[in-house]
Amino acid sequence: MTPPAPLPLLPPDAPSIADRLDRLPWSRWHWRVVIALGIAWVLDGLEVTLVGSLGSVLERGDTLALTATQVGAAGSIYIAGAVVGALLFGRLADRLGRKKLFLLTLVLYTAATFATAFSPGFAFFAVCRFFTGLGIGGEYAAINSAIDELVPARVRGRVSLAINGSFWLGAALGAGLALLLLDPRVLGPVWGWRAGFGLGGVLAVAILLVRRDVPESPRWLAAHGRADEAERVLARIEATVAAEHGPLPAPAATAAVPPPHGVPTLRAVAGVLLHRMRRRSAVALALMVSQAFFYNAIFFTYALVLTRFYGVPESRVALYIFPFALGNVLGPLLLGPLFDSWGRRRMIGLTYGLSGVALAATGAAFLGGGLDARGQALAWSAVFFLASAAASSAYLTVSEVFPLEMRALAISLFYAVGTGAGGFAAPWIFGALIESGSRGAVAAGYGVGAAMVIAAGIVAWRYGVDAERRSLEEIAAMHDGPPVR
Repeated sequence: MTPPAPLPLLPPDAPSIADRLDRLPWSRWHWRVVIALGIAWVLDGLEVTLVGSLGSVLERGDTLALTATQVGAAGSIYIAGAVVGALLFGRLADRLGRKKLFLLTLVLYTAATFATAFSPGFAFFAVCRFFTGLGIGGEYAAINSAIDELVPARVRGRVSLAINGSFWLGAALGAGLALLLLDPRVLGPVWGWRAGFGLGGVLAVAILLVRRDVPESPRWLAAHGRADEAERVLARIEATVAAEHGPLPAPAATAAVPPPHGVPTLRAVAGVLLHRMRRRSAVALALMVSQAFFYNAIFFTYALVLTRFYGVPESRVALYIFPFALGNVLGPLLLGPLFDSWGRRRMIGLTYGLSGVALAATGAAFLGGGLDARGQALAWSAVFFLASAAASSAYLTVSEVFPLEMRALAISLFYAVGTGAGGFAAPWIFGALIESGSRGAVAAGYGVGAAMVIAAGIVAWRYGVDAERRSLEEIAAMHDGPPVR
């Protein structure tokens, strides 16, 4: 590989790109970036909720005639696609840039979502779910990298948590669509589920038009020897923010200016993850595996729990997602600022531990028959008020503690391994547990999920990185050697 051109020499006290980006006041430009990129989580929430809300509908003979196990398997197949997509597109995001990939992955998602609406049976439906997941998995790697590299360090924690929590805005949208479209006075079950996926594709097209104006990360450009282009992009950002806020504060020259470098080899990446930063890797893996099992086990099968154990009519299932989604949205929004003020380790450990305790208590109440359908929905809402902030902090951790030159790949690897180990099997397993009709079996599954997140919280509390209010460059350099080659 031809080495990149060297960066021009800078005065020793020159502010770095990190200093210049981190000193910017929050502006309309930041809002545009967050909305254009963060919509990926809204789309993911829409997809997952549509399948969750429509799970019992898809079991009908006049739709796809799926079994409960097939509904759970469809969730697992979606996760498998996301795992593959993260691995494939994460590497490309480090090599080709953030912008090319967050456009490409959205196009893939759009096409697969449209195709899902035309599914004639389980096999076609499953293939479409795989390719939809492929696009979403790629979105996670490219977008988490871009957002962290564009958002000021002082608010990176709360912004990241809020964006990841926006998954549940998509969940509420998906529930609303399902409720509306399944109404016999509108389209009814036979055609309503198809229209839901079609409308999801329409939303993706609209977002694609907005996302075209988001710039490439100046950090990525400089790291790949494109210093002039990085300067032009950064100057445009500064001019846009200054037009709103007036003269900008002078940046402090605090962050080191890293030399340009190419994409590291996979062997070099393995050396960083397994040796130089193995403690960070262990924390990231524990957080990702546990939250993936916790979330996917419950959410992909919540419709089946409501219909099988509480007798909720299939056309009313979507109503129960609204309190669930509300808790998930409010958790990251209200607790997010504490991740920047109280610190990462304290808040990650606290939210993981308390969400595990809350789920265990909910499982015990479910087993004892102490909840009706409304009570179950409210209990889940309380559990996931904490769990949503916890799960969002897992993505924040993975995206901010590894070097820029391998950031997207690191996100994709931990997402893939964590989700593959914790998320792929969970919907399938819980679908089978629910199909057994045994409350004890389902409650035992909840207990396993609770134990996993509590253990992960302890690991994070003990070994996590104090990344709050630090630049990405400073975090990557903490206790580390020279940049990966």
